[in-house]
Amino acid sequence: ILASARANPVPVDWAAYRPVRPGFLGTRVYDRWDLADLAAHIDWTPFFHAWDMRGVFPRILEDEKKGEAARNLYDDARRMLDRIVQGAWFAPKGVVGFWPANAVGDDVRLYTGEDRTGTLATFYTLRQQTAKRPGVANAALADFVAPEGVSPDYLGGFAVTAGPEEVAIAERMAMENDDYGAIMVKALADRIAEAFAERMHAEVRRTLWAYAPDERFTPEELIAEPYAGIRPAPGYPAQPDHTEKKTLFRLLE
Repeated sequence: ILASARANPVPVDWAAYRPVRPGFLGTRVYDRWDLADLAAHIDWTPFFHAWDMRGVFPRILEDEKKGEAARNLYDDARRMLDRIVQGAWFAPKGVVGFWPANAVGDDVRLYTGEDRTGTLATFYTLRQQTAKRPGVANAALADFVAPEGVSPDYLGGFAVTAGPEEVAIAERMAMENDDYGAIMVKALADRIAEAFAERMHAEVRRTLWAYAPDERFTPEELIAEPYAGIRPAPGYPAQPDHTEKKTLFRLLE
């Protein structure tokens, strides 16, 4: 099964495509990202799911059965979000890195330099092995990186956090018997972290890797992921093996 899956990769005409070199190699740290910027990029639909209110924002606010409760929850969330931003409760931090890379079979090999003679690390991607109908590939993430010896390519990665301050703030609220506030802070910190990932990915596409420098999407449009490229992560269906985080976090230090 594995042999037949490997014989059916995603077809890419690498001869017709020249990978774009990132603006820098190695890592870059962001010690404090603007909270107001991240607040503007929040996807509110998963926020309501965290409160067991299924529906799509903003339509859920007008839902016949859940609308009133959703509006009250949203109003509370916006008020607390304003307090978080104005009081600088969190200090969002991030790190992003780019490395020379090429695919070797199902793996992605990272190199110590542009001469590509020394191996820095290897990411082991997992190939789909279920039976596919004719014309559908058994994909692996390595399929989207130029094969070794064909063309110089690169791999990027990043990690972000809304900030560790959330834990102490939520604990303090719980100690003050404000369980609702504690849960709200945690839910908003989760949304800010996810907004940071969306925002950092946009920064990569437009500026840092700059393979889409003319991209112009509003925060609302970004939710539908209309941009070029993807943002897979260990644990996602495209790479369900969480142990790859060890390699990623070591590279990002």
